Amino acid sequence: MPISRPATTASPAAGAANASASRSRLLRLATWASIAVAGVLIGAKLVAWLATGSVVMLSSLVDSSLDLLASGIAWYAVRQALTPADREHRFGHGKAEALAAFAQAGFILASALALLLAAGDRLLHPQAVAHEGVGLAVTALAIALTLALVALQRHVIRRTESMAVGADSLHYMGDLLSNLTVAATLLIAVWLDAPWLDAAGAILIALYLLLGVRGLLRRSLEVLMDHELPEDQRERIKAIVRAHPVVRDIHDLRTRSSGTTRFIQLHVELDPATSLIEAHRQGGEIEAALHADFPEAEIILHIDPFGVADVRPSFGR
Repeated sequence: MPISRPATTASPAAGAANASASRSRLLRLATWASIAVAGVLIGAKLVAWLATGSVVMLSSLVDSSLDLLASGIAWYAVRQALTPADREHRFGHGKAEALAAFAQAGFILASALALLLAAGDRLLHPQAVAHEGVGLAVTALAIALTLALVALQRHVIRRTESMAVGADSLHYMGDLLSNLTVAATLLIAVWLDAPWLDAAGAILIALYLLLGVRGLLRRSLEVLMDHELPEDQRERIKAIVRAHPVVRDIHDLRTRSSGTTRFIQLHVELDPATSLIEAHRQGGEIEAALHADFPEAEIILHIDPFGVADVRPSFGR
């Protein structure tokens, strides 16, 4: 007897709708802000690179160009993920975020390898950094703008758990570290008259990007492959259901996520003497209790009579 419907009262439904609208606004704000910041930084860093000839400044320019591309992908992914379910996509479009994160990982990998090649060439053919004041001024601007953007993105991630914004934030964290490395490298390379430090800074940035790719790939693949929710969330689901006084047992709990939506499916065992209409009512109460903790979840309950043996998967509890 599958039961799948929103909470039965108007106020939880209205609250969920308001929360969804708020999340949508935050996601759109975060994606447009990242595009704007990337555009400004690309223009400023292009001027600085042409003035200084610094390969570490070039690496920072490449990183910002990648951020603009990634931000564009994140904007499109969020736009798709916020599209309501339709006849062709009845589970919604949330996996667009994971696909975007997976694509972004490919761009990061390619740019990191390109930076390693450029840095290797500069190590073989050292070149003094010129007009370092221009580079330092642009880098200070980049640090200020990136700090503000990362703070906004972290706020949005806490509120929405968006994978696309999370991937975009990883890029900008890399950009923030990149800018700090650029500033330190320009100062030290000129002070010590050691041009090779310019290339060393670029190599550090490339290695940081490569480290970030691993986690980004793992998280996006988990969503694309319908990985279970974290164990603490699964245990919370079990505790909520078992806390209802009519529940005798549960089994076959299956979970996954798609964008900001969680999908929860489980079998709930009730007294075999429970009438159909009473089981229907109790199932609604259990679902409402789950929605209180997981307001964006799609929940499917299957009501079973307690004590009746059936075939169950070994991983189902």
